[in-house]
This record gives sequence, structure tokens and C-alpha cells, in this order.
Amino acid sequence: MNIHEYQAKELFQRFGVASPKGVPADTPEEAEKVAADLKTSHLVVKAQIHAGGRGKGTFKNGLKGGVRLCSTPAEARELAQNMLGHYLVTNQTGPDGRLVHKVMVAESVEIQREVYFAILMDRESGVPVVVVSTEGGVDIETVAEKSPDKIYREKVHPLLGMPAYMALKFARQLAFSGDQLKAAAKLIMNVYKLFSTLDCSLVEINPLVVTKSGEVLALDAKFNFDDNALYRHPEIVAMRDENEEDPREVEASKFSLNYIGLDGNIACLVNGAGLAMATMDIIKYAGGRPANFLDVGGGASEEQVTEAFKILISDKNVKAILVNIFGGIMRCDVIAQGIINAVRAVTLPVPLVVRLEGTNVDQGKKLLTESKLPIRAAADLAEAAKLVVAAARGA
Repeated sequence: MNIHEYQAKELFQRFGVASPKGVPADTPEEAEKVAADLKTSHLVVKAQIHAGGRGKGTFKNGLKGGVRLCSTPAEARELAQNMLGHYLVTNQTGPDGRLVHKVMVAESVEIQREVYFAILMDRESGVPVVVVSTEGGVDIETVAEKSPDKIYREKVHPLLGMPAYMALKFARQLAFSGDQLKAAAKLIMNVYKLFSTLDCSLVEINPLVVTKSGEVLALDAKFNFDDNALYRHPEIVAMRDENEEDPREVEASKFSLNYIGLDGNIACLVNGAGLAMATMDIIKYAGGRPANFLDVGGGASEEQVTEAFKILISDKNVKAILVNIFGGIMRCDVIAQGIINAVRAVTLPVPLVVRLEGTNVDQGKKLLTESKLPIRAAADLAEAAKLVVAAARGA
């Protein structure tokens, strides 16, 4: 789950992470009022979307940049008017862009120096990793490619956390000294406390800045949270913005289905994440393009299967569907009956290929055959891939 920048600022404030003031606005009038309340001529208006590269983006109405400086409340209102309700295209949104529903009006700062700081969960070792670089304000991927020596990484022991000596070490890696060294170390310790307390999988501050007045501030941040731990944090769940998500993914989450939309034309319904990845791979190998990742889990109910089919056919690009099920926890005959009932309930507009394997597989295949529904049963996964690719091509 991601959150907006203005929400990140709220979390920073909660955990004592120094950051410039900023308030969200839904309308140009609200933006003007926020700007007036900030009582400063150093203002910035930022489009709030779940995508990076906003400053270099372009609105479809011609406005350049989703991050714009201004000096008066009237200018803030005008900028908000040109952002709200318009699509912002960045290098992370794709050509369609993202519709801006909110802007954030904040106090701008004069930057003297920019650095990069992030904490992320390393899946291989299962511990947090701190990543720092003196090259802040730019794409960290570019720095990693062209100047890998300028990136410093270190694992953090989850039981020790972030003691002061380690925070000071990271601050020195970022070339802080004197009072700024202490301020940076305090900020780093508070960010780690936020990271661990809220079960984050990523907190990325880019840039972490030193202002001309000598302050050390988190200027912009990106957050990711461990979805499996969100039940512990209802206040974070309340920050979810469904406008920023694929409607199909939102609908799938209501039925505990793991769905990710892709750009192909062959829909997949599979039980198990590993099997789903293998299914997408073999579709590609057979010359097709998967339209989604959809894992219904090991114990999917008939209702879940029915809702899964509804989500799959809501994608107008889908030309065929492949169901690939291994009956381990559930029996294949039970799964087959669920597929039959779901197909009857939904009325599929595209060809359906089903591959079953596991407990009671023969009974399951018999049920599919005797259903008289337009379901093509495959003997194995290779045959299933060939059948569904041919069906998607209209063969």
C-alpha cells in the first residue's frame, strides 16, 4: 500500500521527523486559503499522485511540472486550478497519466545540499537495510548504474534497531558535520522508529536536504507498507486512496483475491503465487501475453471464483482465459464444480481453457466434460498454454 506525500508529512510529524509544513487541498479555493494560512511568500504547490517524477511531468492541459513554486495565495489558487481534475504524465505513470484529485500547498525552502536516505526490507536476509547516498534529488537507479561507489548500504539488526552511534555513522556517510550531524542523526533515528513501528517495507527520503539556513529536513518521501501487517494499523488503512489504484485490484481485494493487472490479452486464474508466475511464464513461452496475475489462494470458495471471473472479463483486452489449478488443499472435483457454477453465473464472453492437476483430478475433468459448457480441458500445462494462445488469436 502506498500513501500520498501530504500523508507522509502527517506521519513525519507524528514521529518527530523534521519536514516543511504542508497541507492538502481539494479545490483551488482551499489551496488559496492554505497558502494564506502559511503566511510566507515561499510557497510550492505539488500534485498528489502515486507516482514519481512529478516535477518533470507534464499535464495534458499543457502545464509543465507537477511541482511548482509560487509566492502568493492567488498564484497557488491558479496553479491548483490547472492541476486539479487534470491528468499528469510522468515517467512512472505511462502515457495515460494520473488524474490529480488533490494538491499539497507547502512552505518551500532554499536548498543548499541534497542527499538520499532510505530504509527498506531486504527480502533475502529478512532484515531492514539502510541505503544512503550523497547524490540526492536524482534517480537513485541512475546513481547505482553510473556511480555505484556513491551508494552505501548496511543491514540493521532488528533487535538492536537504530542506536545513536549507528545513526551518527550514517549521517557521516552523508557528509554531515557539527550541529547538522546531530540533527541528521536524530532524524535518522526517528525515521527508523517510524519504519519499525508502522511495519513499513520502504521509507525513501529523496531528497533529504540542508537548507541555506542550516536546517536538515525530509523534503519528499515515498512509503510502502507490509500489507500483511495492516490489520495492526487501521490509521494507515484509512489513508488508502482507491482513486490511485486499478479498480480491478480494488474489487479483488474485497474478496481476498491477489490481482495485478498487466497489458496482455490472456487472463489467468491460478491458485498459488508460484504457480501463477509459472503460468504467466509459459503463456509468454507459447507466444501469448498474460493480462493479469490472479492468485485465488489454496482454499478459494465458489464465491471467490465467481468474483474472479467477473474481474477477468471486466478487462476489455481479454480474449481468452486460462484456469490453472493444482488441487492440493482442495480436491479437483470440488474446484471443477466451483468453476462450472461460476461460468454459469457469469456467462463468459471469451474462450476458457482449464488445466487441473492433483487430488481427484479424473473426477474433476469428468465434471467439466459433462457440464456441456464451452470449457476446453487440457491434459497438462504445456497443452493448456498452446490452447489458450490459439484461442486468444481466434484460432
